[in-house]
Amino acid sequence: MPISDRLGMNDVSRPLVGVIDYRTGNSRSVGRALDFLGVPNRMLRVPDDLAGVDRVVLPGVGSAGTTMGYLAAAGWPAVLGSLVAEGEMPFLGICVGLQVLYEASEEQGALCLGWLPGKVRAFGGGAKVPQIGWNQVRPAGAGHPFTRGLADGGDFYFVNSYFAPPGGPEVAATAVYGTEFAAVVARRNIMATQFHCEKSGPAGLRLLETFTALAREELCR
Repeated sequence: MPISDRLGMNDVSRPLVGVIDYRTGNSRSVGRALDFLGVPNRMLRVPDDLAGVDRVVLPGVGSAGTTMGYLAAAGWPAVLGSLVAEGEMPFLGICVGLQVLYEASEEQGALCLGWLPGKVRAFGGGAKVPQIGWNQVRPAGAGHPFTRGLADGGDFYFVNSYFAPPGGPEVAATAVYGTEFAAVVARRNIMATQFHCEKSGPAGLRLLETFTALAREELCR
């Protein structure tokens, strides 16, 4: 039985998913999860590798400043800005891949992509950092096609010391770790999870599968 059937997903055509590959990221784990789902995927080192790619994943395990340094050195910000922020290419950020969507981060004083308003901040108030482990995620806002299969109160796997603000129309789900923070953001074709969907069991794989199946027309209308 296909994995999509086991996860309760519909059979859909499979676009080629590009996974931005950099040394401090979690690219290989995302690639293995896509392989498990039967989704064609390719590791991307530089923008020239985008030929034939329908949508892009930016994983993250490292720091915001280091991630932005790699993206800038490889020429990604301008290309992704044109294709994603100003275009219609579906994009999924994971962990640090969510944080760099904002204007800036307290981590390393990083200036980020600026696709979303606000600043990523460090956990405070005595919270043990990094947050490592499972945490409940609750849907927020009016909903987005990316989160239609997100169960209220579902558990997902987090590894983070910094968090994005919980307010704003782009916040599609939140979690609490000392303070409330954005667990999922979704605006048109730009989607991201603070948790690692590739390490979050069937619920995380279902979100990853949903991302690969969403039509651009559904996201950008």
